Amino acid sequence: MKNILITGGAGFIGSALSNKLADEGYKVTILDNLSKKIHSDNSAYEALRSKCNFIIGDVNNRSDWENAIISQDAIFHLASETGTGESMYDIFNYSNTNISATALMLDVLVNTKHQVRKIVLSSSRAVYGEGKYFCNDHGAFYPSSRDLKHLEKNDFDFTCPLCNNTLTQVATDESSNINPSSIYAVSKHTQEKMVQIIGESLAINTVILRYQNVFGPGQSLSNPYTGILSIFSTRILNNNDIEIYEDGFESRDFIYIDDVVEASILALNYQNINGEVFNVGSGIATTVLDVAQQLKNNFNSKVNITITKKFRLGDIRHNFADISKLKTILNYHPTNSFESGLRKFVDWVKSQEIQEDNYLKSIEKLKNKGLFR
Repeated sequence: MKNILITGGAGFIGSALSNKLADEGYKVTILDNLSKKIHSDNSAYEALRSKCNFIIGDVNNRSDWENAIISQDAIFHLASETGTGESMYDIFNYSNTNISATALMLDVLVNTKHQVRKIVLSSSRAVYGEGKYFCNDHGAFYPSSRDLKHLEKNDFDFTCPLCNNTLTQVATDESSNINPSSIYAVSKHTQEKMVQIIGESLAINTVILRYQNVFGPGQSLSNPYTGILSIFSTRILNNNDIEIYEDGFESRDFIYIDDVVEASILALNYQNINGEVFNVGSGIATTVLDVAQQLKNNFNSKVNITITKKFRLGDIRHNFADISKLKTILNYHPTNSFESGLRKFVDWVKSQEIQEDNYLKSIEKLKNKGLFR
């Protein structure tokens, strides 16, 4: 497979993947609308247009799809609205971009002559919701969303419903329960099912990649919904203090962009994984408080870090990936630790123009809609 279409190919993950594939000799076509929300300038477009066929278009436009799939062997479908908090009030936009656009892609593939034989879909760890927990006496549990009553009492952890002991977070594998707790998560899981169903009916191989918290150079520093590393970095560079939600011990699985690209290309090239779902992460949980402290140290900053005990509805407590399936089947092994990746990320951030800090504006929106307490 040499002709590759990448939707959202000018985005954070998409641009890194597009560059890598083009450098390895693939003929890459990018379909991207260069949304101002993600692209504060045209730097991604300028960097990619010399090595890729660039279609400035929209995944919600049928003619753009019909044009983009011509002569393509495979599609990386990355175009998506991201961010759990924003999805809880921008519901139509998230559903339209993530669900309807995917439906349109599949509709075009069903009703148009083409040579596409593989779809790799970028999904998210968000589909699991809280993921997998363990009680020493009663085994595995998959808790539903935390209720408002407990959150308002600063009771952030889960307890066993049988013995009331605190549950221990464990790595979430691909067979774990699907339990989305945000509109974003619902939209990603819907994408997964649609792609698998139509892929099977059309004899198109499909692979679902559930990315964990991806970070690295190229991440948007102006969008307050793109992840805590960029949010915290922009706060620090504007000399604004960092606010930590809950108690700071909520954790995530952070995976460096180069490792994500490597796993994605492995998924493209491996032939015997039709219909498979893979977690793509580091397999290591890192607390939000640790992230903030390491960023502060790397920037040599004197900003304050405050544990606020505040919370956002739709946020999860913990989730980190079991990546044994990806290691076993695709021989994937992440090569960048969080610490080494963070140093490279910070070096890149320091080379960028300091962006306006829109964090407080984003929180005010959540507060006005009753989603932040």
